[in-house]
Amino acid sequence: MRVAAAMASALGLVVSMAACGSTGEDEPAQTGSIDCGPYEKFGDLKGKTVSFYTGIVTPEDTAYINSFKPFEECTGVTIKYEGDKAFETQILVRARAGNAPDIAIVPQPGLLAQLVGTGTVKEAPPEVVENVDKFWAKDWKAYGTVNGKFYSAPMSANVKSLVWYSPKEFKDNNWKVPTTLDELQKLSDDIAAKGKKPWCAGIGSGEATGWPVTDWMEDMMLRLSGPQEYDKWVKHEIPFNSAGPRAALDEAGKYLKNDKYMNGGLGDVKSIATTTFQDAGLPILQGNCSLYRMASFYAANWTPGTTVAEDGQVFAFFLPGKTANDKPVLGGGEFVTAFADRPEVKAFQYYMSTDTWANVKSKLGGTVVSANKGLKIGECKCTDIDKLSLQLLQDPNAVFRFDGSDLMPAAVGSNAFWKQATAWITGQSTQATVDNIEAAWPK
Repeated sequence: MRVAAAMASALGLVVSMAACGSTGEDEPAQTGSIDCGPYEKFGDLKGKTVSFYTGIVTPEDTAYINSFKPFEECTGVTIKYEGDKAFETQILVRARAGNAPDIAIVPQPGLLAQLVGTGTVKEAPPEVVENVDKFWAKDWKAYGTVNGKFYSAPMSANVKSLVWYSPKEFKDNNWKVPTTLDELQKLSDDIAAKGKKPWCAGIGSGEATGWPVTDWMEDMMLRLSGPQEYDKWVKHEIPFNSAGPRAALDEAGKYLKNDKYMNGGLGDVKSIATTTFQDAGLPILQGNCSLYRMASFYAANWTPGTTVAEDGQVFAFFLPGKTANDKPVLGGGEFVTAFADRPEVKAFQYYMSTDTWANVKSKLGGTVVSANKGLKIGECKCTDIDKLSLQLLQDPNAVFRFDGSDLMPAAVGSNAFWKQATAWITGQSTQATVDNIEAAWPK
């Protein structure tokens, strides 16, 4: 994405989740009433079912399921929710086998392009195009566009350049939040000098195991080589195994492959591959590690009752750049993709692309940042992490880039990159890793 975060108002980046904790499975969704009039144009939909397939699983799924209830009440349509940790691989299998869901939430523009290539994805209906033109900036619409045709409305966004920590531990030890990469390494050394493994990490994620390493590498590529080289790398205008990407992976390795730093409370470096990313940050609560690099959406994974705040049990700081003035922000997003064009499917696509859904969702649990400009920020009870994410996106010195692996062809971004990153964690060299990924790039 070639958009400075200073232009967040033009991008329509706003906070979209509630601050009051996640809604429990047995709690009713407090969504209020919505105008059912817009759905009459899709005809009588009572008794219809729309299948919804996504990689969003427990505990983040509850708020999404509850956010669909107003639509179901208005239309009589039942949304059949299916969350799957193996989504990225299974959605392609299902599409090619003629067993695609009605709606899928695709987290990678590169994967979207590959799905469109199967001939099974439907172009967005006019009602959705109108909403996207109204509520999203052109940059976000472009990520849902393939070969000049618009398919998928953006749903959410997240900030990935964060490091989770314990504010109390920092205060007790007089540690300062680092503002440069050099300060981050010095902090790591200071913690290690106390006989403690400063970092914890986990890359386990079912068939998507390895993706957290790609985020580390992308963050370091942005910081060491800058946004222009990052763009060239993502587009394969420079080889994956050229000097810049190699240096970025080696920089990530200073932390992830350093036995002096890793893996507090969980094991040695190799334990990173067998620890799920959901569990990896939890040792911070027991004081077994101090730092965990993970995106804003990790807020939903802390133990129930954990205070996530600047003065709470856990919080996060911006993963710093080379200098205090450098603010490279890595992020991602998700897109509503249809494989059917029945009236009930189009009606649900319409609902998901409205400001109505964004505002319903903002009153439910979870943590995410939305790109929908129609969301009423003043009515959103935002978490401290949401506020931090928004501050980063609005910082006039910040430069935002979309997750690189999400933009790369799926054969690389959600296949070779993940697998080779996992092999790298368990001992494969940097050179072999980048060479293998380069060899996997589609000719």
